[in-house]
Amino acid sequence: MDNCQTTLRNRIGCSGIGLHTGQQVRLTIFPAAAGTGIVFRRVDLCAPADVNNDAVRVPAHYENVSSTQLGSTLRNEAGVTVATVEHLMSAFSGCGIDNALVDIDGPELPVLDGSAAPFVMLLECAGIAKLPVPRRFIRVLETVRVEEEGKSASLSPCDGAVFGFEIDFDCAVIGRQSYLYDAGTQAYKTEIAPARTFGFLHEVEHLQSVGLARGGSLQNAVVLDGNGVLNTEGLRFEDEFVRHKILDAIGDLYLSGARIIGRFDGYRAGHGLHYKLLQALFANPVAWEYSDGLAPALPVSTLPLRRAARG
Repeated sequence: MDNCQTTLRNRIGCSGIGLHTGQQVRLTIFPAAAGTGIVFRRVDLCAPADVNNDAVRVPAHYENVSSTQLGSTLRNEAGVTVATVEHLMSAFSGCGIDNALVDIDGPELPVLDGSAAPFVMLLECAGIAKLPVPRRFIRVLETVRVEEEGKSASLSPCDGAVFGFEIDFDCAVIGRQSYLYDAGTQAYKTEIAPARTFGFLHEVEHLQSVGLARGGSLQNAVVLDGNGVLNTEGLRFEDEFVRHKILDAIGDLYLSGARIIGRFDGYRAGHGLHYKLLQALFANPVAWEYSDGLAPALPVSTLPLRRAARG
């Protein structure tokens, strides 16, 4: 992996509805200088001349996470929020983008098709520009683990960037699935990005009854009813569900402020545990360090987690 920081070559944008608000929102991504990181700007709350005012800027950092209910929401010191950032953050990480300014004219990012694939397409169309500044990584030195109600998430030392996940649902379509993604293979675009968010029909109906998931539909999520998939086109992968959990984990962990050299393992985890894992990591100064280089990732075959196992 190249050790130079990157940004977009050109600005690019799209529009769509928010998954939970159901509101139409316009998103524009701009190139940014080295060291900027990913910064959201709520342009609906200011005049065009004031987009760089701290009051409307929301840096994509785990310390700004204000909610992990049904997604990752960020909030700045002025109380301005940006919701459902995980899919775009995942695409930034998967495409190797270090610096960007993201303007949105509403409180939530557009869900598009429920995966990260449309965001990957946008970033590829904009192009990637290298910046003459070294990239900084976060290297895991000691294993950190968090657990909650039979769920767990951990980061452990590894000479690469590896994401393993296992889920277990009392649903025949999902069942028990596990997947291992090695970022060193650079297969994010084909293996992870197309996997869509998913939910059960009765859950969607309940959420909509209390004012959430207002934008949810078969066009932006895999919806299950009983043991069947309601989407007429079916699944993109047999194990699309666990792949999407890895997509979310990649996006949530990129809120660390840099890509992580280490191995992530999640068992039935979600946004809340991902956030707590980052808190636990940075609370232990001997468990991590900044690094200016990334060693080649270990081949997937040397890593023990089963890949795409079901039962």
